[in-house]
Amino acid sequence: MNRREAISRVAWMLGGTILGAELFVDAACTTKTNRVNELFTSEQVTLLDEIAETILPQTSTPGAKAAKVGEFMTVMVRDCYKPEDQKVFVKGISDLEAACEKKHGQKFLECSAEQRTALLIDLDKEQKEFTAKKKSEEANHYFRMMKELTLLGFFTSEPGATQALRYVAIPGKFDGCMTYKKGDRAWAT
Repeated sequence: MNRREAISRVAWMLGGTILGAELFVDAACTTKTNRVNELFTSEQVTLLDEIAETILPQTSTPGAKAAKVGEFMTVMVRDCYKPEDQKVFVKGISDLEAACEKKHGQKFLECSAEQRTALLIDLDKEQKEFTAKKKSEEANHYFRMMKELTLLGFFTSEPGATQALRYVAIPGKFDGCMTYKKGDRAWAT
């Protein structure tokens, strides 16, 4: 065997090893679940989008679903919430579904817009009572977190800031005493 043949065979062996390992990883080690991240599944993101859309529905301006608020919630909960708050939020998704089953006999996604709104109004009353009585070391109510993240996610998104609020990409001077007419949109900038 000459030097050229030896190098060629070594190259084939190394190439086969690298390709074989890559094929093994791709075929055998990929997860079969539909998880968005370590806390949420894609079904939960869809549910969060519908909850957010019920809180901020589409009118003449886009709704929360157009701003992908469900995805925003999953990132914020995963990256910014303490582990105990993460548990409350994730458990709250199943608690909301259980409350919907109890009240309407079906899942949230199967309910009409009126039924969804009625359920969320009840949950909002529940969270207000809970917040009034809770101790400072206790976690917030899950629906309060969902509602806060819906508002934050929508009004900091492009559709929320540019279409639901008044937006000037390059604002001029600061005017601290600008006139406001009833019915005007709030400013995003």
